[in-house]
Amino acid sequence: MEKPPHLLLLLLVFFIYGVSPVKSDGSDHRYKVGDDVPLYANKVGPFHNPSETYRYFDLPFCSSAPVKEKKEALGEVLNGDRLVTAPYKLEFLGEKNSHVACRKRLSREDVAQFRDVISRDYYFQMYYDDLPIWGFLGKVVKDGKSDPSEYKYYLFNHLQFEIFYNKDRVIEIIVRTDQSFLVDLTEDKEVEVDFTYTVRWKETEIPFEKRMEKYSLASSTPHHLEIHWFSIINSCVTVLLLTGFLATILMRVLKNDFVKYSHDEEAADDQEETGWKLLHGDVFRFPKHKSLLAAALGSGTQLFTLYVRNVMLTGSLFCGPLLLTFSFLNTVAIAYQATAALPFGTIVVIFLIWALVTSPLLILGGIAGKNRKSEFQAPCRTTKYPREIPPMRWYRRTLPQMAMAGFLPFSAIYIELYYIFASVWGHRIYTIYSILSIVFLILVIVTAFITVALTYFQLAAEDHEWWWRSLLCGGSTGVFVYAYCLYYYYARSDMTGFMQTSFFFGYMACICYGFFLMLGAVGFRASLFFVRHIYRSIKCE
Repeated sequence: MEKPPHLLLLLLVFFIYGVSPVKSDGSDHRYKVGDDVPLYANKVGPFHNPSETYRYFDLPFCSSAPVKEKKEALGEVLNGDRLVTAPYKLEFLGEKNSHVACRKRLSREDVAQFRDVISRDYYFQMYYDDLPIWGFLGKVVKDGKSDPSEYKYYLFNHLQFEIFYNKDRVIEIIVRTDQSFLVDLTEDKEVEVDFTYTVRWKETEIPFEKRMEKYSLASSTPHHLEIHWFSIINSCVTVLLLTGFLATILMRVLKNDFVKYSHDEEAADDQEETGWKLLHGDVFRFPKHKSLLAAALGSGTQLFTLYVRNVMLTGSLFCGPLLLTFSFLNTVAIAYQATAALPFGTIVVIFLIWALVTSPLLILGGIAGKNRKSEFQAPCRTTKYPREIPPMRWYRRTLPQMAMAGFLPFSAIYIELYYIFASVWGHRIYTIYSILSIVFLILVIVTAFITVALTYFQLAAEDHEWWWRSLLCGGSTGVFVYAYCLYYYYARSDMTGFMQTSFFFGYMACICYGFFLMLGAVGFRASLFFVRHIYRSIKCE
């Protein structure tokens, strides 16, 4: 299945169009014998670089008739699809045997171009009655030779279409490249090529409503399900262990603290306060750069917060980096003349969506937030001057705390991450969204719990600057996910080239930044609830 080149832009379209290999053109998909069933050639590209795709006729293929472009929806354009009529004609129930689709004399430049793309494992993609099909363009025969100049390059010039039907509907299509029909492109010379194809029709009892089930079988095999459920069990055990830790250790410590502080209140008035109670006059002091903190929380939770001046900051905190990244990557795609480059008209449509939908809602949310705002109610009175924070050991500082906070949630999701990456940046199809939902819920719970635990330890060490720390610790899982990107790119994938590398790391940086904001907001709000609770439970002078 093709993968979206503009991942972040497609997030909005995902909820509108959904994710499916099917492309609906509005027809009822019912045909009579001899009806022309549409076959569209979509794109070509190196198999290991899912973002680097080009128009089908950017390669010197021939055509039996004038090429017509299919009108595409916004989701298809964002997906990098550029559908045009294919040179092969597949009438309903019409069989053909080695039929010539078109004939072309390839120049030396055409031969060199085909030879180059064959060496890079280029594949083609087409759609027949909205069903996707894929195939390779050719093969390289090495015969044990190590010198690339001695390799043999062959172009597949014959396609075998096997189509399954149920009464008047197309159910399935399979395309194969015939290894016995080869064109030798090893030498730099002109070559006459006949592009031929064979069509076979077979009847099946599979109903039309289930014709897409075959595309989910690869991710639903018992082996994959077993690994998925192992991931779920591993994550659940992690949650149970963490919850048990909080219940048996943290809550017991808190209970002892409450008992100790209640005894202190009954003792002499000059009894010196210790521990986190000592910070009651500073723990609710607003942190530095509170507007940026509020904007980060607003972006992370999709709620607009506190101050009118934060509205534009909230709106641009995530969209700003995304716009800059998209501008750079779209320029790279234009330079490569790839289908990942969005047309100017599509960019205008996206801008209008942002200007006419997102921005007004942002402003209305800011106005509503301003009108409904209330003063921050702290259970303790904040002192006029902040208390000096004692020197901390290295492992209590921000970066080590972020490392500890991010590792546990990441360990609960890293197994599932492989399947997500293999789907988004590979050629698998991800279909088990129920498991994905459970893993995401576990991620949120673990993030909240570990951030609360670290916040308590920070306060117990008499460090009252927990505001930013809780956001950074909660969002640190996004840093681990980006580190996993490095591992996946170099160890688990075969992606190469400047365009694919820039697309992978550029869009994954935006995605991980979004995770950082989202999980940072989760960690902060869990910590705020916890801090309010413990300081509301004690008597502070």
